[in-house]
Amino acid sequence: MGWDRWWFFVVTVALVCGTPGPNMLHVMSRSVRHGFGRARWAMAGCLTAVLVALGLSAAGVGALLEASPRLFDALCIAGAAYLGWLGIKAWRGTGGPATGLDPALPGLADGAAPALVLYRDALFTGLSNPKLILFAAALFPQFLDRGTGWAGQLAILVATFLAIESSWYTVYAAGGRQLARWLADAKRQRLFDRATGVVFIGFCVAILVARA
Repeated sequence: MGWDRWWFFVVTVALVCGTPGPNMLHVMSRSVRHGFGRARWAMAGCLTAVLVALGLSAAGVGALLEASPRLFDALCIAGAAYLGWLGIKAWRGTGGPATGLDPALPGLADGAAPALVLYRDALFTGLSNPKLILFAAALFPQFLDRGTGWAGQLAILVATFLAIESSWYTVYAAGGRQLARWLADAKRQRLFDRATGVVFIGFCVAILVARA
């Protein structure tokens, strides 16, 4: 894989990853609610999900999903249901100032560590979109040089993808923290919670419509 091909991969992934999606919205909303520091746990959860998806794609699971429509449909439905649940949870937000911990987060009431809860929720959010596996399965072969060992090339592409993805998480989290100042007003916070809920429900509907 030459430098020209790698740079083209960088530009492609930067554009794709920068597009607002469930992961980016989740990271930004966690930054708004909990602050940039705690949002790093959400970033880690989403990034772990991306790493799992890329690893599964590299292992050939993408081809398996393409060959098993029922399995892919089941994963899509499960992912859509989880995003829909996130949307409902966001819609029913407290409407309070965007500081401190969110008592509505699962696990806080029974004493679970907040950081682990943030990581878990972000991990499930990232894993709710099985299409990432198919995307990676379709993207990576376009940049691999068949005349060179594929394992080393694939490792470089995966590392590059993760670096770009994490950079965008930081951008969205930083933007969310700035947004939190504007959301100090309870009415604005309520509007943000409901707008976030609508977007997540929109992702849910989009997955179901695409599957149909």
